[in-house]
Amino acid sequence: MLTDNHGRRFYYLRLSVTDACNFRCSYCLPDGYRAMDNAPHLKPAEAATVVRAFASLGTRKVRLTGGEPSLRADLPEIIAASKSTPGIHRVAVTSNGYKLPRVIDRWHDAGLDQLNISIDTLDAGEFAAFTGHDCLPRVLKGIERARSLGVEVKVNAVLLQGGADRRLRAFLHWLRETPVTLRFIELMRTGDNRDFFASNHVRGEAVERELVENGWQLVPRSEDAGPAREYSHPDYLGRIGFITPYSEDFCNSCNRLRISAQGRLHLCLFSEHGIDLYREITTGNSIALAERIRRAIGEKEPSHYLQQDRVGATRNLSMLGG
Repeated sequence: MLTDNHGRRFYYLRLSVTDACNFRCSYCLPDGYRAMDNAPHLKPAEAATVVRAFASLGTRKVRLTGGEPSLRADLPEIIAASKSTPGIHRVAVTSNGYKLPRVIDRWHDAGLDQLNISIDTLDAGEFAAFTGHDCLPRVLKGIERARSLGVEVKVNAVLLQGGADRRLRAFLHWLRETPVTLRFIELMRTGDNRDFFASNHVRGEAVERELVENGWQLVPRSEDAGPAREYSHPDYLGRIGFITPYSEDFCNSCNRLRISAQGRLHLCLFSEHGIDLYREITTGNSIALAERIRRAIGEKEPSHYLQQDRVGATRNLSMLGG
């Protein structure tokens, strides 16, 4: 089992397949995507080498992220290779849902287990303003298709000032009859969003306390789960989770590592630099790659230091998939 110097075990790989994104979300890419790294993206066979290496180290879950993964036409091939890797029990994709109705059947057929879709508001006009695309009905249609295929669906919503209470009420109404897990994510500071963060950050713990006071109960966390604390309520078919990176003990339960689309190992979303593994990956030798990863894990810091306003080399969340 891959374990760092602080006793944390890593069951979960977040593998970015592209840093490109077709949305212009206000907290991430308000001016749209502009390539800032000319290194080639990992090919499907190279992504498969990465997954084999991590599986040999005890990783059980792989999440394919971006940017926007659906921009890669060969994503089903990467899903299938990940799912067929011995030791990998769960394959997930995080997407903005723009292409979802057209691609979800192929993803499901390739072996997709879980889908995370980013929806920051259920108001169609506000959604268009947030993302630059008037496509909320299409995204919701894709979610319903995914659910009908048996894919577990989670929805990610970034907490933002200006209408937060109204958006929360709309989400709660939706969750009464919709069996998905909604995860509220606290806005994080990155290199490119200092001013936006200062005027829009909402502490997730305050919203969490409010829901607990209204009868939501904590659900036990599986060892390969992400960082969310999930809650259920007997009156709701859906669940609610909270990802609060500014809470004091957030990093204590870290169980995930990240590989960028260019083949760099990021020990933390907010690390100062990635460790270039591209040469080892291109050889196809997953054993040698696993040994390099094992040696590198000793450099992992105990915290991301966001509380000290240190954001490392992360300019925006599209770089590594959040």
